Amino acid sequence: MIRTSRRTLLKAGAAFAGASTIGFPAIVYGQSDTIKIGHLTPLTGFLGALGAYAQLGIRMAEAEINAAGGVMGRKLAVTSEDSVNPATAATKAQRMLDQDGVAFLMGEINSASALTIMQVAERNKRLFLQIGARSDALRGKNCNKYTFHCDIPNTVMVNAVGTALNQKGMVKGKKFFTLTADYIFGHDLLKAAKVFFDANGANLIGDELIATDVTDFSPYLLKVRQAKPDVVCCNLAGNQVTNLVKQYAEFGFPYPLVGFNLNTGDAWAMGEGNLSGTWPTVWYHTLDNPASKAFVAAFSKKYDKPPENHAWIDYITLKLVAQAINEIKSTESEALIAYFEKQTQFDIMKARKAYFRSWDH
Repeated sequence: MIRTSRRTLLKAGAAFAGASTIGFPAIVYGQSDTIKIGHLTPLTGFLGALGAYAQLGIRMAEAEINAAGGVMGRKLAVTSEDSVNPATAATKAQRMLDQDGVAFLMGEINSASALTIMQVAERNKRLFLQIGARSDALRGKNCNKYTFHCDIPNTVMVNAVGTALNQKGMVKGKKFFTLTADYIFGHDLLKAAKVFFDANGANLIGDELIATDVTDFSPYLLKVRQAKPDVVCCNLAGNQVTNLVKQYAEFGFPYPLVGFNLNTGDAWAMGEGNLSGTWPTVWYHTLDNPASKAFVAAFSKKYDKPPENHAWIDYITLKLVAQAINEIKSTESEALIAYFEKQTQFDIMKARKAYFRSWDH
């Protein structure tokens, strides 16, 4: 996975689209002078808003790279499609490799869909840059040689937020109630949370598994009221986080709401004054460094809104793979894997450069 510091990682607990507009059919490029890349991300469902930002980010990177002369003198042609669900993600990934002629695969936010794409990548011995899915399980027993992980993993998010809560005296001896997304990401996030609670003297007095299509959280919030916890913790994803925070504010609970997962697009949709407490994010558009500021300014000018963290991570991932291809003069998966495993450093618009760890990607 991309890391900005090995020491930070150990302390934390272990840190493109060719379509003309979002929602249009993907454009498949057939010219021999192009380098084709397959990009999958959810554009519908509870993660659709995040996927839309991811697509904008990779489209912007593609345009900038091509305007600067492309890669090895060839244009990049990113075919971007809605992954929809795990089965569709796997089918589209295989089709991109077999019929569209892409050199490798990129993308995803849904951890369940990422897992199926990882299996396709391994079966076909083709590189998959897994950009936005955060489940620890993808980086553990399910990981494979052909997948490299770019986003922040669940355990790191839990430990980061937990450390901040510890500093405020909000963990030891406190009663926690968690609301958890009922799929691999949420299950994995809850597992990491339980490890943290056990290690730091917190008591988990209740948890509710919530289907990803639920929009009315009142039945679960009534259970929270009955339990009377000290802290309520959100283990949800996508627009469910937005909906929960809005409804939580309406209930007027005295117990603070914190989260072990957050994307800035979900936070912006909550409405001013509704979000409070401690939450993690991997990048934010107000970071004060020249590269980040330049990206934010260019993105805002192009799309008339600031970039969300999935726009940033898809943007920098296409930039780093372009750097890799230019340096090794190859799009072959084995050559790219070897290059990344050398722990080559990349600028990701933060204070430190980043690299993929050789032993677990």
